[in-house]
Amino acid sequence: MTVYGATNSDPVRRVDVVVIGAGQAGLSAAYHLRRRGFAPYREAGGSEASEAGDTGRRFVVLDADDAPGGAWAHRSPSLRMATVHGFHDLPDVELPDVDPNAPAREVVPGYFAAYEAQHALPVVRPVKVLAVRSESARPDARLLIETDSGTWSARALINATGTWTRPFLPHYPGRFGGRQLHYAAYRGPEEFAGKRVLVVGGGASAIQVLSEVAAVGETVWVTRTPPVYHAGPFTPEYGRAVVAKVEERVRQGLPVRSVVSVTGLGPSVAYRRAEELGALRRRPMFDRLTEHGVAWGAEELAVDAIVWATGFRPEVGHLAPLGLRSPGGGIALTGTRATADPRVHLVGYGPSASTVGANRAGRTAVNEIVGLLGAPAAAESAVVAVAAVAVAAG
Repeated sequence: MTVYGATNSDPVRRVDVVVIGAGQAGLSAAYHLRRRGFAPYREAGGSEASEAGDTGRRFVVLDADDAPGGAWAHRSPSLRMATVHGFHDLPDVELPDVDPNAPAREVVPGYFAAYEAQHALPVVRPVKVLAVRSESARPDARLLIETDSGTWSARALINATGTWTRPFLPHYPGRFGGRQLHYAAYRGPEEFAGKRVLVVGGGASAIQVLSEVAAVGETVWVTRTPPVYHAGPFTPEYGRAVVAKVEERVRQGLPVRSVVSVTGLGPSVAYRRAEELGALRRRPMFDRLTEHGVAWGAEELAVDAIVWATGFRPEVGHLAPLGLRSPGGGIALTGTRATADPRVHLVGYGPSASTVGANRAGRTAVNEIVGLLGAPAAAESAVVAVAAVAVAAG
C-alpha cells in the first residue's frame, strides 16, 4: 500500500472527492470511486502516478489512525472472530478463512491492510480532520477540509468516521468510588478476576463482556429497558425491517440509533456462553450511583467495577461549520446525502452503521457523487486498469 504524507507547511491540496475514515464504509467508498474512474491522489509533480492513469478526477482517503483497521484495531484483545457480532466482506475481496479463535483486532486490520494495497487506495495517515467548511456561500463552492497536517479542497465529501471515538456515558446522580470504564476501554476479563462487576447495557457488547467476565468473577447485568431477543434467523426481510426503523429517524433529522441497537440479541456464541454461565439474569436500571456501588431506592448493591456497554454516538463534530444539523438534533439524510448539502454524504451513519450497510452506502454515495460531478473522463479504462492492478496484486 502506498501511503502519502503531508506537513503543516504544505499548500492546500485540491482533489475532487475526500473520504474521511478508512474503516469498512470508507474503504467501500474508495473502492467504488476507483471503479467509477476516479484516480488516486498523487503529489503534484511527484512520482506517485495513478495505476489507473490520469482521468482528470482525483480522490483521497484521510484516516486518523496510524495503521489500517479502523475501529477493529481498538477492540478488546479478548474479542475473537467466533464471537464477532456479524461481519461482511469488503467489495470484491472475501475475508480469507481464519482461525475462529484468532483476535478480531488482528484479523480484520490485516484484511483491511491487504485490501488497501490490492486496490491501490490513496490512504493518507495519520491525519485528524478538525473542521469542514464551505469556501463560500455558493451551493457549488468547494469544501475546505482542515486537518492537523494541512488543508484539502474538494468538490464532494464522503464522511465515514463511524462512532468508535465517541463512546456514550449516560449521566446518573451520585458518585462511585471504584473502577469505571466504557466498553471502548475494555481489554478482557483478566483484571476482573474474583471481583463483582456491574455490566450496563442491552446490546451485543454487554453480552460479550458478560460472557467473559462471568467466567472469572461475579457479574450483575442491568439494562434501561428489557433486552430485545430475536430467536429466529436474521433473514433479509428482518434486516430490512430493522434498517427501515433507523432510516425513518435519519430522514426526520432525529438523533440516530444504530442498526445493531434495534436488531435484537440472537443466539450468538457469546450469548450462549453467557447463558451457560448464568449471567443473563437482567435487573432494571438503578436509580443512582453510590460510593461503593449502585442503588435502587433503599436497596444498595456493592460492586468492584462498572463496565458501561452503553453504545456510541456518531463522530460528526468536524462537520459543524456546514450547519447540517436539523432542529431534531441529528443530520437529515436523503439516502446517504445530507439533505441540506448535496456535496456531503455520510456512510456508516444511521442505517448504514453495519458492515453490510456500509458497503451498500459506499456504492450509493459514489453513484450520487458521479451524478453531481459527472463521470470522470476515461472512466471505462480506469475500471479496466483497477482490475488489472487487483489481479497483479493477488
